[in-house]
Amino acid sequence: MFLSLDYESALESLGYDYFDEVEAAQFPHHILRFRNDPLLSIIGLEPKEVTDADFIQAFGKFQGVRPFLALRYHGYQFGDYNPRLGDGRGFLYGQVRGTDGELYDFGTKGSGTTPYSRGADGRLTLKGGVREVLAAEALHSLGVRTSRCLSLVETGEPLWRGDEPSPTRSSVIVRFNRSHLRFGTFERLHYFQRKDLTKKLLDHVIEYYYPHLVLADSLSQERQEERYVKFYAELVERVAQLVAQWMAAGFCHAVLNTDNMSITGESFDYGPYAFIPTYNPSFTAAYFDYYGRYSYGRQPAVCQWNLEMLQQPLASVIPASEMTAALTKFGEYYYLNYRQLMLYKLGFEHLPEQEADQLLQLTIEFLADSQVAYHGFFAELAQQFDLGWRDDPSKIFNQASFVQSDEQLSLLAGWRELYHHILQNCSIDEMEKIAQRLQNHNPQTALLRPVIEEVWQAITTENNWQPFYDLLRRIQAKD
Repeated sequence: MFLSLDYESALESLGYDYFDEVEAAQFPHHILRFRNDPLLSIIGLEPKEVTDADFIQAFGKFQGVRPFLALRYHGYQFGDYNPRLGDGRGFLYGQVRGTDGELYDFGTKGSGTTPYSRGADGRLTLKGGVREVLAAEALHSLGVRTSRCLSLVETGEPLWRGDEPSPTRSSVIVRFNRSHLRFGTFERLHYFQRKDLTKKLLDHVIEYYYPHLVLADSLSQERQEERYVKFYAELVERVAQLVAQWMAAGFCHAVLNTDNMSITGESFDYGPYAFIPTYNPSFTAAYFDYYGRYSYGRQPAVCQWNLEMLQQPLASVIPASEMTAALTKFGEYYYLNYRQLMLYKLGFEHLPEQEADQLLQLTIEFLADSQVAYHGFFAELAQQFDLGWRDDPSKIFNQASFVQSDEQLSLLAGWRELYHHILQNCSIDEMEKIAQRLQNHNPQTALLRPVIEEVWQAITTENNWQPFYDLLRRIQAKD
């Protein structure tokens, strides 16, 4: 089925300045552990007509005649520029036009060595594959613009890793997202002083991922060049929206190097990520992030810095002053999106600006000072919300399990008073809509580390995959 899809050669048509052709590794075993059937309809396939053998043939054995492309890129890693990067354990399998008219990538992870493996084995641990599947599905269910996993195949090789008990099991995943082009793809071209290739790539990105910016050929060259400025301005807005989505979801990506930033403003590449247990801006997900550069609270600032670094390669095509002006709006874009997403989590669609700011501030202060469970707070808000809260403030969170001390109860009092004040201005119809929004935006299952470890324990000790599938169903259904 996958081999007969109508693949496009969009990126391939750019030429060998942007990638190397590579071959997939040959694996001793192929066990399909996950297939993402909801994605199949997007590419025009009927799930019931696609067999597990089809997945294994295409995304485990990598049979077919298409060239596999390891993309070239550089990047700032923890603030330092690294010119020795590129797809080291993955490649672009192919590009397919979706039924929605958008172009999508199939990109592998764990599919073998490439010219950019830097001495590594080019493999992915099974635990790493499991974690990426869970992260992508959890973020998608929370409304985050994210890549997703199309498949996870266990490949039967023993792997040795310093951060996992070894030998550990191996796997390969196929990502499904809009583009695997990164900020670092442009940074590499700047490193080699290839202004011509930078412009060629920028035209490609706009044509395929920002087509609404493409102007008619009959317009003047000056008008044509406006699309470059508009591209950067829109990317700034997209990234600000994405970071707001992460922050509202309580998600810490952990490795926000510029080679992990998508040129389409899409979230991808989930390694040591974590969802925060409590609201703590200093929370750091990666054990090797010694100075907290990519801590939860620093994500907006880091992404803004990454956008600033992207100006260096783009300056050969786009006026620097225009990009600087566009980037100044990042903070405003971020805050407005974050505030709106948090309002949804609190049950509201529209509030007067001053009231919205006050409620957001008081909510964050309560979460930070009380250190109650971040996801538990919102889950219980959705679970316990009652129409009677409008008339009797004593009923608000009167059975909250997250309140474990008199101090937490005292801190909650101020929040409860403001929340009740806002509810007093709501009609019964609006109260019912609040209840529905709370259910839509606050799932009962949070993908915290202990939850993932419990699932992995069942896999590694008993080869029991049922807890993994059960967790996926809860995540995808939002409970």
